[in-house]
Amino acid sequence: MQSYIPPIDDYRFLLEEVLDFDGAMTELGKDVDCGLATAVLEEAGKFCADHLHPLNRQGDEQGARLVDGSVVMPDGFAAAYQAFVEAGWPSLAADPDHGGQGLPFILQLWLDEMLSASNLSFGLFPGLTRGAMEAIAAHASDDLKTRYLAPLISGEWTGAMALTESGAGTDLALLKTKAEDLGDGRFAITGQKIFISSGDHDMASNIVHLVLARLPDAPAGVKGISLFLVPKMLPDDTRNTMSVGALEKKMGIHAQPTCVMNYDGATGWLVGEPHRGLAAMFTMMNAERLMVGIQGLGIAGAAYQQAAAYAKDRLQGRSSDGGRGPVAIIEHADVRRMLLKVRAFVEAGRALAGWTALQWDRAQGHADPAIRADADALVALLTPVVKAAFTDFGFESAVAAQQVFGGHGYIREWGMEQFVRDARIAQIYEGTNGIQAMDLVGRKLPMAGGTVVERLFDQIEMDLQKCEGVEMAERVRNALGLLRDATIALRGAGADAAGAAAVDYLRLFALVCLGWMWARMAAVATRDSPLHASKRALAEFFVLRLLPESEGLARAIGAGEASLMAMPGDAF
Repeated sequence: MQSYIPPIDDYRFLLEEVLDFDGAMTELGKDVDCGLATAVLEEAGKFCADHLHPLNRQGDEQGARLVDGSVVMPDGFAAAYQAFVEAGWPSLAADPDHGGQGLPFILQLWLDEMLSASNLSFGLFPGLTRGAMEAIAAHASDDLKTRYLAPLISGEWTGAMALTESGAGTDLALLKTKAEDLGDGRFAITGQKIFISSGDHDMASNIVHLVLARLPDAPAGVKGISLFLVPKMLPDDTRNTMSVGALEKKMGIHAQPTCVMNYDGATGWLVGEPHRGLAAMFTMMNAERLMVGIQGLGIAGAAYQQAAAYAKDRLQGRSSDGGRGPVAIIEHADVRRMLLKVRAFVEAGRALAGWTALQWDRAQGHADPAIRADADALVALLTPVVKAAFTDFGFESAVAAQQVFGGHGYIREWGMEQFVRDARIAQIYEGTNGIQAMDLVGRKLPMAGGTVVERLFDQIEMDLQKCEGVEMAERVRNALGLLRDATIALRGAGADAAGAAAVDYLRLFALVCLGWMWARMAAVATRDSPLHASKRALAEFFVLRLLPESEGLARAIGAGEASLMAMPGDAF
């Protein structure tokens, strides 16, 4: 397996030439420029390449283990995590008031990409911790913030979120975990949760669980759910009454401990208001959904690197004119088709992730409250798109990269089958991609009377108009027209009609956004340099070979729900 090469040149290109990073930082009053941002990313990339990538296969083969009721991580993980903490990476974009570095979120999201590319199982630990930290910062009492935020931000402690139960997956209204008020500010939490990532491990001295549970007087349904902070170790350094019942046996991410957690009257503290836990948990979940989308991007980028290196080295077949042979398989058109398809997603996805992250930065730190609100709405709109589309494209990319290897891709030693197995979960957790699509259609499109999505479409239109001389911009504009028409058609659609169209609609939405990014990149890639030449070639490939899918998606959306609902349920 080849070494991991961090995509620093691509990050620099996006920061300096596409996303106007310096202008955005000036607008936000942050003392950060492209030079500093690139230097931070370079160091992050070195850490991922040197410390995490070498552990990826070993972690997959050893896996996390349950020994005497506690999780033991694979060899090397604890040392790598300690090095990660000592280097300050957990605190990169966190609030300086609690020990964070306060750097822009765009750097955090691209760090997440490199973590996912080099070692997805490892990257989940800091990602989940960050989500827990954000929920506590937004909703917890001052006392809980004082006690728990600093060690979470530093990485000394890690976080986990405990939502799912065996009888309550997506439908959290069915959860049964109970919370009993002990009368002194503490609550006794009793119940069992499943699929709890990072639920236990031996890399940190404490693990802070955010647990959804019901108070005795809770109303039925999701309006009766409260959120509780339940630490593994209590403030007096005694062990809380919570335990790992089992480790899930999974298809992939073997080095990530996915736990069945038992809470046996475990001590917890209320986060936010009683019966308002779901709103507090969504602070954490929305951050996690962006991170999960970036996992798909990271896996795709890593799989591409391996497949491209193999294709340039593997000799097989004759040249297209029949005159030479054997030739490297990179000379075969079908191999190039697979590689270009992956790379065209990765580089446009990286740009869209960066654009979305800058909106996050504006939502958190702009001086103008109206701009903060507008940016926050755009992030909310794009979150299900990034989560679902990036993980769908990421899995498809891992499969395509594996295919480049032929039979060698199916055996373990080349590492490609691990990419396929690891990538698969990202389409499922943090809300399956079908649910993300329903969220986009049912909740996000109607935001502010539909003005949020229209504002994004107008922004894309304006940017395309600026791409003078870029022929591909017209093709993206045509796809945007299809998306606008589909959006109008779905307004006020019934449940079956929305459900029938949602997945196709989200994919169409994503293709248009990726095309938008390619148009922007092609417009500035005017120099006679290898990087700019590759951008122009990839942009042309995207609009000629991938963007036409938008036409079929538009037709499928327009077909309605009749063909899906025609068969009676007992005919399946």
